[in-house]
Amino acid sequence: MQVVLIEGDGIGPEVTQAACRVVAAAGVRIDWVKAAAGIPAAEQHGEPLPEETLEMIRRYRVALKGPCTTPVGKGYRSINVRLRQGLDLFASVRPVRTMPGVKTPYEKVDLVVVRENTEGLYSGMEHQVVPGVVESVRLVTRAAAERIVKFAFELARHGGRRLVTFCHKADVMRLSDGLFLECARTVAEDYPFIQFEEKPIDNVCLELASDPTQFDVLVMENLFGDVISDLGAGLVGGLGLVPGANYGNRFAVFEAVHGSAPDIAGQGLANPIAVVRSAALMLEYVGHREAAVKIERAVAATLQNGVGLTRDLGGTGTTATITEQLIKNLGA
Repeated sequence: MQVVLIEGDGIGPEVTQAACRVVAAAGVRIDWVKAAAGIPAAEQHGEPLPEETLEMIRRYRVALKGPCTTPVGKGYRSINVRLRQGLDLFASVRPVRTMPGVKTPYEKVDLVVVRENTEGLYSGMEHQVVPGVVESVRLVTRAAAERIVKFAFELARHGGRRLVTFCHKADVMRLSDGLFLECARTVAEDYPFIQFEEKPIDNVCLELASDPTQFDVLVMENLFGDVISDLGAGLVGGLGLVPGANYGNRFAVFEAVHGSAPDIAGQGLANPIAVVRSAALMLEYVGHREAAVKIERAVAATLQNGVGLTRDLGGTGTTATITEQLIKNLGA
């Protein structure tokens, strides 16, 4: 099986290579086809996301991606946004689950954030009206709204989940979120066997902070999803633990949700668990469910045992030591 591997930059090469080792140890043979993105691609090709990288994903359909640096307020546009729009990866999925051995204020958190990935304020339609005045367009279409809500209900149905929460701000953005909410209600009628609720996004933030265990599947537009998915990661130990996936009708890209951490790049200090768990999601997607379950169990055992953990997890270990523990625990 051939899968595109985008190592990214910063700690990207270190954590993706760790993930490749774990996948191989889990018994899945993958021919990784390397593609460039991020700072190395910009330096080599003059373009942080070369068209040939997109073409490779279109050819092989599936990719595992490491973090890529996005300049703040200058430079090139977000690679992640361009990747999602270029491949129509309309659904961002981020499972948020309490992990054993990780101290958090909450127990038994098990929810999934489903985020519309191609529209909203991240559609990239902004311009300067006059000096000192910038206008950004928040794009919502019926087609995109309906398909992301349907995706959330299908995820709930196939995953044995019983509640879908639509998050909005329709009381203020009456046209854009009003259309989104209307679409959500319409789609929900096709799934009478799954509970549906609608909540303002600010209420959702409050309730996540007070009792995140009440939620199951949350679905929302792009910007809200970006914020809530990171908030969710904070509930269960941080971005270094949470996997991520981007799905379209034809292609899928799996990636850790954290940044490229250039300050520790090349030092062997990076925690690879988020990208390892993203690789597990990839394996499940391509039909290697048993191997995906083995990897998730190995992650749980590694965290529970507390041996070889990196600094962000309270240990003194390295990328290499935690990877060795993950491989060791595949048979646990």
